[in-house]
Amino acid sequence: MVKVSSWGRLCDREHEVTALTDRRHVAGVIRSSAPGLAHGMGRSYGDVCLNPGGQLWKTTGLDRFISFDPETGRLACEGGVLLRDIQKLFIPRGWILPVTPGTQMVTVGGAIANDVHGKNHHVVGSFGDHVRLLTLLRTDGEVIECGPKQQPDWFAATVGGLGLTGFILTAEIQLRPVPGPWVDTETIPYANLEEFFTLADGSEAGWEHTVSWIDCITRGGGRGLFMRGNHASAGGRAEPSAAQWRMPFVPPLSLVNRLTLGPFNSLYFNVKTLRDRRAVIHYRPFFYPLDNLLQWNRMYGPKGFYQYQSVVPRADGKAVTQAMLREVARSRSGSFLAVLKTFGERKPVGMLSFPQPGVTLALDIPNHDERTLKLFERLDAIVLEAGGRVYMAKDARMPRSLFEAGYPAAKNFLAYRDPGMSSAMSRRLMGS
Repeated sequence: MVKVSSWGRLCDREHEVTALTDRRHVAGVIRSSAPGLAHGMGRSYGDVCLNPGGQLWKTTGLDRFISFDPETGRLACEGGVLLRDIQKLFIPRGWILPVTPGTQMVTVGGAIANDVHGKNHHVVGSFGDHVRLLTLLRTDGEVIECGPKQQPDWFAATVGGLGLTGFILTAEIQLRPVPGPWVDTETIPYANLEEFFTLADGSEAGWEHTVSWIDCITRGGGRGLFMRGNHASAGGRAEPSAAQWRMPFVPPLSLVNRLTLGPFNSLYFNVKTLRDRRAVIHYRPFFYPLDNLLQWNRMYGPKGFYQYQSVVPRADGKAVTQAMLREVARSRSGSFLAVLKTFGERKPVGMLSFPQPGVTLALDIPNHDERTLKLFERLDAIVLEAGGRVYMAKDARMPRSLFEAGYPAAKNFLAYRDPGMSSAMSRRLMGS
């Protein structure tokens, strides 16, 4: 038994971990095991990637590329391939993943199971929109090939299905052409939510990638930095250093606290404001700003941290976001890593996919036990009243009532569950 924790480091629990390295042998492993769960890089913040007391099937050894068509950009690979390795290999060849989350240290299987999204949902949707076919291995040995046009019900259950419909053995992904590794960016300070929504609405037509950092504590919250970008050709530029730093230890107390948040947020806002607002930068710092700081999650101290990400309908987005920021300020918890952006008018791919048309706010909150949980209860009430939902890839404590209200298709999803697969989250939200 090995102790395993998720990225939030809220706890580490014992698991029986089996490393998989050959896809021909996966069926024998998962058929002979107790109820288990595929586990990639463990970058989910809460308990969706954990199965305490049970099996974890480690997928990162299933990292082979199977085929690639340079004419169409169709890539077939195993489910344990990292998004990092796809980007590194194919961007120099003129192809890129259409959708990528805030870290490239995610497996293809994990990206599908959580239907991850990026900064360009209003243009291209979520990761599942670009999966053309996947091979699903059930724990009873059944193999199901499914895609948008082939057994689409199984596809809809598996994309965003939290790894509970079977083991994602292989996938075919449609890459998109790109002129190079560069992004033409613009950073615009905004003073309040009114300005944010004006920028967001005005940027959708001309900018593929849009996102904002929001200062949720200084001066009552609401100011921020709106960032937008388009892929660009910039021949002759030198790529930035790939040097990485590491958070060397877990401090005895969270470095994100009342004393540090105000000055840190002010410094970050002012430094970014003084720099050139228009710049052509490499894709790595634009898409993955924290990947160069290894184990940055340690800075939250021994108790770890939660991430709370919600999406609410656009019509009430401003009022609801303001209400949530007021609760964060009142709690005196605060968040440095606070992200605000909008989703496009696209139908979710999966039954349990998180993205829906509206406004999404993501908050990293240090774990202060009961005080933090009380804050989340108040945020839950706001999200529930607005008809929103919470992102399960980030969740560690959502009540079942909020899950069922936010994901009404969950009752249909249960028919596709693999009885040989289980997680801490599934037991918390679905009963098994």
